[in-house]
Amino acid sequence: MSPDPIARLVALLARLPGLGDKSASRLVYFLLRGSPDYARELGRAIAELPDQVLRCGQCQDLGASDPCRICADPERDRTLLMVVEEPHDVRALERAQSFRGLYHVLHGTLSPLLGRGPEQLTLDALWRRLKKGEVKEVILALNPHVEGDATAVYLAEQLQGLPVKVSRLARGIPVGGDLEYLDSGSLNQAIRGRRQMGE
Repeated sequence: MSPDPIARLVALLARLPGLGDKSASRLVYFLLRGSPDYARELGRAIAELPDQVLRCGQCQDLGASDPCRICADPERDRTLLMVVEEPHDVRALERAQSFRGLYHVLHGTLSPLLGRGPEQLTLDALWRRLKKGEVKEVILALNPHVEGDATAVYLAEQLQGLPVKVSRLARGIPVGGDLEYLDSGSLNQAIRGRRQMGE
């Protein structure tokens, strides 16, 4: 007997972050009630995702091209580099429409408990970018939680001695909050109110 396709999809969806069995079940039944064409299109988009998404060789963001559209944009201020934890943080900051510099995505934070040290982050690519001498300010836009704070302190220490100003987003961001969930107004205020590290 073949496995139950509903139960199989519920189990797969429930493994996604933020979804449990109940939410996954609701999604599956939503798909079954809706248009079969929508379900097929969604399936194709998911199946094609690994082959169509590239990592930008400059900023390490994920997108449809290398270099990404932000790194390729000649209108961006190349003297400002905002360091973020994850690709979804770039999307959140771009929605705020108040930052016109470039980004660098770490793909995580330092977390000794999870076995994530500096070598698990994209720090080599960051150091290569900074050695070119174009960047004048590094803005640490890391989420205000224990791992984000520890990573910010580590980066600030590593950047000492380089001819760059190191700042951090203002603390208008709630402790424990994630950039991707903040409204544009809060992000704008945090960018404008950034402070130099060590102040």
